[in-house]
Amino acid sequence: MTDPAIYQQIVDGSPDAFILGDREGRIRIWNAGAEAIFGFTAAEALGQSMDIIIPERLRGRHWDGYMKTMQTGKSRYGAGDVLAVPAITKDGRNISIEFTIQMLRTAGGELLGPLAIIRDVTKRFQRERELARRVKELEAKAGA
Repeated sequence: MTDPAIYQQIVDGSPDAFILGDREGRIRIWNAGAEAIFGFTAAEALGQSMDIIIPERLRGRHWDGYMKTMQTGKSRYGAGDVLAVPAITKDGRNISIEFTIQMLRTAGGELLGPLAIIRDVTKRFQRERELARRVKELEAKAGA
C-alpha cells in the first residue's frame, strides 16, 4: 500500500513531531505534533532556523554536527538510535525530548536533510529524576 494520502494522514495525525530540516537547517516540515509539543504553528516555524527549539547553550554543538552530516550525508546516529536532549518551546519552557533521525533523499539520491521524529518525554524525565532523588535520600538514611 503506497497511497500518498495514507502517509500524509500518518504525518499529519501523529502526536509525535515530524520536523524536516533542509541542508541549511531551515524547517521544511512541521506537523500538528510539532505544533502541540513546541507551541509554534506551522506558519511560524516553516522556513525558520531550528534554533527556535534548540537551547542557546547547545546550538554550537548542534550546528557542528548538523553541518558535518550535511557534508557527508551520514549521521553519527544510526537508524533507530533514540536521542534524548533538552529543547525549548515558543513560551520559553525547557522540555525533554527523545527523537530518531532519518536522512531523506530525493529520487535521484540528493540529500534533502534529516527528518526528526520527536516525542516530549518531560513528564517521564521529571518522574525519573524524582525517583533517583528519593533513592539517594533513602540510601543516605540507610547508611546513617
